[in-house]
Amino acid sequence: MTEQKAIFRSGYVALVGAPNVGKSTLLNQILQEKISITAPKPQTTRNRILGIMTGPSSQMIFVDTPGIHRARDRFNQILVDTALAALNDVDVICFLIETGRADHPANEAIIEAIQRLNTPVIVAVNKIDTVRNKQELLPVIDRFKGYMKFRAIVPISALLGDGVYALLTEIEQVLPEGPAYYPEDYLTDQPERFLVAELIREKVFHLVHQEIPYAVAVTVEQFSEDQQRHRIHIEAVVHVERDSQKAIIIGKQGQMLKEIGKQARKDIEALLGCRVYLGLFVRVQKNWRKNPRVLAEFGYGLK
Repeated sequence: MTEQKAIFRSGYVALVGAPNVGKSTLLNQILQEKISITAPKPQTTRNRILGIMTGPSSQMIFVDTPGIHRARDRFNQILVDTALAALNDVDVICFLIETGRADHPANEAIIEAIQRLNTPVIVAVNKIDTVRNKQELLPVIDRFKGYMKFRAIVPISALLGDGVYALLTEIEQVLPEGPAYYPEDYLTDQPERFLVAELIREKVFHLVHQEIPYAVAVTVEQFSEDQQRHRIHIEAVVHVERDSQKAIIIGKQGQMLKEIGKQARKDIEALLGCRVYLGLFVRVQKNWRKNPRVLAEFGYGLK
């Protein structure tokens, strides 16, 4: 008797949903590594970020996308277009909805988009850790069953990891047979400079209030190895749109910028696995979100 060769499955999985539904938290939970920034504010993710999970029987390549919402300007339209474009190039769609916001207007737009495709869709009902009586989930599940035929509807807590294994099992079952696209030790296709810039931007979201974080972009100007001091030397620029925003980012006697740098450096050292010198500067780039040239320079737009 000849041994039956084990089936290996591989493919791309789009994580889509309304803003702040937990896509980045889910990706970080799956990978057990922080490659996508999170914040208690919507529209934190701005780019398509690949997260790669390789197991003995499959390689799942997750695409974390910006939240889909009603865009009111060019910059936000780029974010929505980025998210919707991801649906055309994947093998599976993982559609995240939030337990307490199943009626979010973005969900209808997403359903309309995926109904036009012939791609298997799995719904993840997220944030079940916020529901005391799990019976409350049943009307949400029944409601979504009425929209279209999904491959599965899986309740999860992306924050705590509950139900995530069941979700991954459902995804793996519908992936096509195929080889691994990336080496098994790869977690993302994004360069370290990009991840460093995102970690800095995350700290701005956490520490600075009002609407200022949405006017912030971060670019890494220098990323080099300091062999004498056995550390990585990084210099980054926090771009804002107005002088008043610059003053707030810097803070009284520079304290806000110091705190942003302190918290970012801690995460960057964990990411890179070595000591880091992080120099932060703030620069005013007036109305950068409305300037196509600057948007492209900052890396925003469809790839």
